[in-house]
Amino acid sequence: MSPAAPSPVSPTVPAVITYPVMGANRVGTAAIVAWFNTRTPRPAGTYAASVPVETLAAIFLEEGAAEGVTGDIAFVQSIVETGWFRFSGSVPASFNNFAGIGATDTNPAPAVFSSARIGVRAQIQHLRAYADPTATACTVPPLANPCVDPRFHLVFPKGRAPTWNEFGNGNWATSTTYATSIVTLFSELLAFRGGT
Repeated sequence: MSPAAPSPVSPTVPAVITYPVMGANRVGTAAIVAWFNTRTPRPAGTYAASVPVETLAAIFLEEGAAEGVTGDIAFVQSIVETGWFRFSGSVPASFNNFAGIGATDTNPAPAVFSSARIGVRAQIQHLRAYADPTATACTVPPLANPCVDPRFHLVFPKGRAPTWNEFGNGNWATSTTYATSIVTLFSELLAFRGGT
């Protein structure tokens, strides 16, 4: 009898971590800002948001907490949308639109918001429409703050993408790599902060 051939070793495939859109923030303002300042692409370019990054990160966490949305990941989504807040795409910094709301592939009409807080609030409300099936109307309630999302009513059905991993391919964006871009950067932020 000949000895049995060794079993082939299969490579370990890293597990895909699923990040819910609804939930508590995992990363605080100080860690987000420290990561952003060490990670922003070099040369640094021009940070163009209407408020300092420290203020913007705090707004994301506050508005996210108000609606039960992961504001820390929404901040990362804005990095993807704005090119690290350089606004080199079709939405200028003066619009306070950190998520490309209304900047669609066909007939783009990017929304304009009066302040950074209102722009973040609209983004958080839009995320809630995608993730929460109980957020049936852009009113108080179910929302915690008055409706400022001009496209809330266009998300149907409500709750159709409860995880960040489901974004892209028609959920928020058409890009097939949209979710991967956000999840990869957020995983990097978690590693920087020293946790998962």
